[in-house]
Amino acid sequence: MTIPARISLITLGVSDLAASTSFYEALGWCRAQASNDAVSFIITADSVLGLFPFDDLAADANLPAEGRPAFGGITLSINLESEIAVDMALADAVAAGGSLVKPAVHTDWGGYSGYFADPDGYPWEVAHNPGFPIGPDGSLNLPPADN
Repeated sequence: MTIPARISLITLGVSDLAASTSFYEALGWCRAQASNDAVSFIITADSVLGLFPFDDLAADANLPAEGRPAFGGITLSINLESEIAVDMALADAVAAGGSLVKPAVHTDWGGYSGYFADPDGYPWEVAHNPGFPIGPDGSLNLPPADN
């Protein structure tokens, strides 16, 4: 059996579910009707972002809920159509209550990228990569592999 190569849901363990939900709604993202007092589901272009209390998420995964390091070894990314859109998104994230982790800069891979953190410190990269066009549905279109 092969596991399908897709990510359907990414769940973030959060310290304050209401505050985190409000942050993502302030970005203009939509909370799904399937959400309730215990969990929020945020609709994205091609997956769902779950928000669930940190200790409850650790218990669900049967993992210890020890303190989270400043960097947990993962970043989430939003690719946009232009450098101007990157700058605007970073400003909007800060206005919604996030923090600017790294201002946008031109990168060595030919793009433009910066980072914000949500209220729980999860780092989000906001990038424009001219080699990865954005589809009409907001999905990322990677070029074919060189063989």
